[in-house]
Amino acid sequence: MRRIEPPPLLHMMQRLIAEPSVSSVSAEWDQPNVRVIDLLAEWLTGMGFQVRKLAVPGHPGKFNLVASAGSGADGLVLSGHTDTVPFDESRWRSDPFTLTERDNRLYGLGSTDMKGFFALVLEALRELDLAKLKHPLVILATADEESSMSGARALADSGQALGRHAVIGEPTGLRPIRLHKGIAMECVRVTGRSGHSSNPALGNNALDGMSLVLAEILAWRRELEQRYRNPLFEVATPTVNLGHIHGGDNPNRICGQCELHIDIRPLPGMDLEALRGELDRRLAAVLQPTGLKLERHSLFGGVPALETPASARIVRAAEQLTGHDAEAVAFGTEGPFLQQLGMDTVILGPGSIDQAHQPDEFMGMDQIQPGIGIIQQLIQRFCLN
Repeated sequence: MRRIEPPPLLHMMQRLIAEPSVSSVSAEWDQPNVRVIDLLAEWLTGMGFQVRKLAVPGHPGKFNLVASAGSGADGLVLSGHTDTVPFDESRWRSDPFTLTERDNRLYGLGSTDMKGFFALVLEALRELDLAKLKHPLVILATADEESSMSGARALADSGQALGRHAVIGEPTGLRPIRLHKGIAMECVRVTGRSGHSSNPALGNNALDGMSLVLAEILAWRRELEQRYRNPLFEVATPTVNLGHIHGGDNPNRICGQCELHIDIRPLPGMDLEALRGELDRRLAAVLQPTGLKLERHSLFGGVPALETPASARIVRAAEQLTGHDAEAVAFGTEGPFLQQLGMDTVILGPGSIDQAHQPDEFMGMDQIQPGIGIIQQLIQRFCLN
């Protein structure tokens, strides 16, 4: 079949950004990603890749894409997500779905987080002779990274090997990342019995119980900070953030129910389920004498922490090609799910995380050619040599 080269770089970025693919836990915002997947499938098929479009179970309209060239289990995977966060158009200076060049920057929703990465990958592959690959090359595009990570979870659940080395092109300013914290978001609900506030004996105040919960969580946080530490992180300890609370409905009624949402960021080596179990036991003990009902559930499945060994070949290569030692960050990625499939994983991509999830998101033009060059050199090292 005759090879068809993809459109010019900026045209690819414009086409990808023009296709809305918001991922959100709120149904009114959530959108399919299929049109972005279909664009990538069209371009990669034309270049000679074998392309599989995989529906994400239980998530209608959501798809992963696996495009492969060559065969074997020791190849390189270049991975990214196709979705974006929601947006407030009134806070943008230009149309979020129109790639706009201004002040040596490319503005648009997903320009840096992270549709722009796919355009750079395709540009790096331009005129690459796939017949010369000695080791396989896989382009992976996932769904719902910005909400449930259902795409990466589905891949991990499938157990299908994709490669040995992976690069996720999240915006890192072209500096490699080999460690990141995990993420858990938990809901704690205390239920009592409402009644007239003039007589406390008429009810059982859930807000009173929640005050005990808050004190216990803060004590637990202090203990975690003492027990766990990793100086590679800017914030060297795990964090527990009290993010949202709501209880009761009127000052003259005993509060019948109160709900708290917390965010936990564990270090590598800390298990999410073990932390949840520890939290459950502590809160049950403190509320046991009150007669109040305690419930705790996870707001989403959570993301494990990531640690790729400093000695891993992909880490050493990324450090050599960028001139930077691999670092640690607090934000989460799909890396742990790729690790579950046997891949040593590095986070390395163009653009700044400071621009992600912001109005007027942009990728600096100065990131483009260096980014393309690093991708090409990674392919040379892992697939052509």
